Amino acid sequence: MQRACISESQPWHLHVVCFIGFLSLLRLLFIPLLKWFIIRFLLTNPKRLKRYGSWAMVTGATEGIGRAFAYELAKHGLNLILVSRNLSKLEYVSDDFQQEFPHIKIKIIPFDFSSVEKKCVEGGYGAIEEGIKGLEVGILINNVGITYPRAMFFHEVDQLTWTKILRVNLEATTWVTRSLIGPMLHRRRGAIVNISSGAAVVVPSHPLYAIYAATKAYVDALSRSLHVEYKQFGIDVQCQVPLYVATRMVSEVAAIDKPSLFVPSPEVYAKAAVEQIGIGSRCSPFWAHSLQWFLVGLVPDNLVDTWRLSIGLRRRS
Repeated sequence: MQRACISESQPWHLHVVCFIGFLSLLRLLFIPLLKWFIIRFLLTNPKRLKRYGSWAMVTGATEGIGRAFAYELAKHGLNLILVSRNLSKLEYVSDDFQQEFPHIKIKIIPFDFSSVEKKCVEGGYGAIEEGIKGLEVGILINNVGITYPRAMFFHEVDQLTWTKILRVNLEATTWVTRSLIGPMLHRRRGAIVNISSGAAVVVPSHPLYAIYAATKAYVDALSRSLHVEYKQFGIDVQCQVPLYVATRMVSEVAAIDKPSLFVPSPEVYAKAAVEQIGIGSRCSPFWAHSLQWFLVGLVPDNLVDTWRLSIGLRRRS
């Protein structure tokens, strides 16, 4: 009879212990997260963007995040240089923006960053350098980027695919940054935003998209190093780290076709991203992405690796 009473009392004590443990965990995680959120999103004031210069350049500007970035910059009164491979789309976007923002100037530069022909590449970068002559380009958004057409093991990626990924994600960011940083250095002001990816920064690995993740890790390392090099000269270099945004590229590789709480539209993402320009060397501008980054950091790397591999294998099949 005594044994039965003891066994019946155990669940009550267990509930108390669990509740105390829950409160301790809540205090350990929630309070630092709350402090970080308040400082990061409520107490940080956006910078006045026109102080960098009257022009902004956006690569990959005809759709998705690039177009949304350009739209937000136009709302801030900046003149635009739009760079993308499709001339007709560039003209359409330019006309569309010009109707809504008649007070700004817009230049378009058609250039296919994925071209593997040396003549086209050198001519394209030459056109960019020629296009910025005499213009006070204060902000550069290195947005253009591509990934695999589908989930693939490293040995399955054909040479043309990985060469184009290197051209667009790695070489284009380097070339365009170098083209604009000289004039910014001369004026002692400017802001460069390079778009990396959660695939290279937030998670420890991105299996079945290895080359894409590696190029975005390069973007992150380049940006943070340049931030240290050029901060003393008045140039803010920043790496922005988005997770999933409801773009065409994401819909093709991740089957995400509409925005949600954790997957913003390009317009929602770009609004948050523009507000963070010049604030720190690295950030994930959209609040829900930052929250996911924080939570992933609490999970052991091997568990995240296993989870990411399972996702890649499902997409491959």
